[in-house]
Amino acid sequence: MKYAVGIDIGSTYAKVVVIDEDKNICFTLAQPTGWSSVDTAENVRLQLEEAGFGQDYPCVATGYGRISVPYAKKTITEITCHARGACQLFGEENLTVIDIGGQDTKIIAVKDGTVQDFLMNDKCSAGTGRFLEIMAKTLELSLGELCDLARQGGGTAISSMCTVFAESEVISLIGRGEARENIAFAVVESVVQKVASQAGKLQDVGGQVCLTGGLCECGYVREALERTLGKSVITSRHGRFAGALGAALSALKL
Repeated sequence: MKYAVGIDIGSTYAKVVVIDEDKNICFTLAQPTGWSSVDTAENVRLQLEEAGFGQDYPCVATGYGRISVPYAKKTITEITCHARGACQLFGEENLTVIDIGGQDTKIIAVKDGTVQDFLMNDKCSAGTGRFLEIMAKTLELSLGELCDLARQGGGTAISSMCTVFAESEVISLIGRGEARENIAFAVVESVVQKVASQAGKLQDVGGQVCLTGGLCECGYVREALERTLGKSVITSRHGRFAGALGAALSALKL
């Protein structure tokens, strides 16, 4: 049986997917990237070998730390890999892919399986998973608890999109005695509004909107995006592995 390995080393998490020759997902791995992408890549190699997927199998790397994977036969940009992986995950060739990562947000318009347009927010943590993590910590909540609590709230807004100033707003709301669920709602809503604004700037390919990245596991984020975009938003249990899956699909052709 032929296998192929895709490694997506992001700024926050490293994701790994192994597929077989029929493009079935056989193995996944996710771990914090940490301070060194080189160390992370070596740790991934050891875990792949332990799982029986050593360097005999072709490997493609993508993401922020893709150049730190010496055993990869090829490196490919994350935009291409995320688009390819999303098309495979959702069985669609016309998609608007919204990938909310730890340090950046990628929105990719895909038509007939090819990237038509994309927008990437990588200059500020507003609109990213990192923003939500910081706000959750301020509210003494986990990220999952923040999203669940947000569903129960409403009637409050955060005006600043700068993480530093937004955190000050949250602290002020806490000081005023605002209900925690209302603050959680405002935090999630600020991210959703930012992402929706970005999506509106892209070419409309008329396809399905899908959510990938770590936040695809937060049901309320998907629901809030649906409400704001006025469109159906789908996700997958393997949504956070879209980039790694796209890399593995490329490796299968080597």
